[in-house]
Amino acid sequence: MLSDFSDPVLGRKMLTLVQELLHQWTDKSGRRLVLMEVCGTHTVAFSRSGIRELLKPFLELKSGPGCPVCVTDQQDIDNMLALAALPQITVATFGDMMRVPGSSGNLAQARAEGADVQVVYSPLAAVALAEANPKRRTVFLGIGFETTVPTVAAALAQAETLGLDNFSLYSVHKLAAPVIANLLEDEGLKLDGLILPGHVAAITGRRHFDFVGQRFGVPAAITGFAELDLLAGVEEIVKQLLNGKSYSFNAYPRVVREEGNTKAWSLVERFFEPGPAKWRGLGELAGSGLVLRPEYAHFDAKNRYSVSVPTARLPKGCLCGEILKGKALPFNCRHFASACNPLNPVGPCMVSAEGTCAAYYKYERRDGALYG
Repeated sequence: MLSDFSDPVLGRKMLTLVQELLHQWTDKSGRRLVLMEVCGTHTVAFSRSGIRELLKPFLELKSGPGCPVCVTDQQDIDNMLALAALPQITVATFGDMMRVPGSSGNLAQARAEGADVQVVYSPLAAVALAEANPKRRTVFLGIGFETTVPTVAAALAQAETLGLDNFSLYSVHKLAAPVIANLLEDEGLKLDGLILPGHVAAITGRRHFDFVGQRFGVPAAITGFAELDLLAGVEEIVKQLLNGKSYSFNAYPRVVREEGNTKAWSLVERFFEPGPAKWRGLGELAGSGLVLRPEYAHFDAKNRYSVSVPTARLPKGCLCGEILKGKALPFNCRHFASACNPLNPVGPCMVSAEGTCAAYYKYERRDGALYG
């Protein structure tokens, strides 16, 4: 594990320091430290680097709702499938949405059955698709957190400039702060600290997360995704705990600023405003989503195209919702690594590259055995 670090020598020194600090915490508290990494990319990084395993004697790392595909509500998935079935509709989406299971089927199957579903690599490519095909109506599936929504806003600006009336957006964009607050209000989680999402903070800025320490008294660190970044984040949180402090520390200063990317966010605010959003496993959370402002309702696919679908059916026995809340591990799910695997995913946590189940399937098994 350490031999695979970008700097094995420095990595060993940092690992030793973090282990010593965690040992102090264990001696003081009589238990392992419990942290949550909110970001799906952090979940993958902790597992891929081996840090999750190296620190397991002292530290329990819970994975949070940081995978945009995974947290998309089942009813929204079914609505997207219904949109794809409408005549004259082209659904444009990122590739990781293609195999997310709906109540019956997925977008890849819909395409195989004749639906016009196109994989694009940017929202602007979806606008170009609409411009090149004026007789068809292109609907872009807008999924993601603060990290990706500025590119969607840029695409809307481009569509507006081009005067496209055949381009629209099905927005299920999510905001990180409201769901983090919801988790911290859950006394059953008993989190000692948070590893905050570096990609999101690059847009929002460090100050955006001051509420974690000020309102909830929970230590937190914004980190990057390299091995040394992860260790630095854990080190900072343990130091805060040992010193009786609680604030959100920027351990990723080469990317994250205090105020964030104000230019990008001003473009977002031109088109979007906070609104309610439904989350897989968490239900509807007020102000946790981004919806199009009334003056841009003509770009809103939810308003333009009426679909009627039955109440969504969740996969029987799938624990994806509980895993997203940090209340279960993939190992706790009866489907994990048997009925549910990357070639045959039962739930979205096994589909997305940022999904907890996909990360555990790839990195947390040894010689075919499962390590919980």
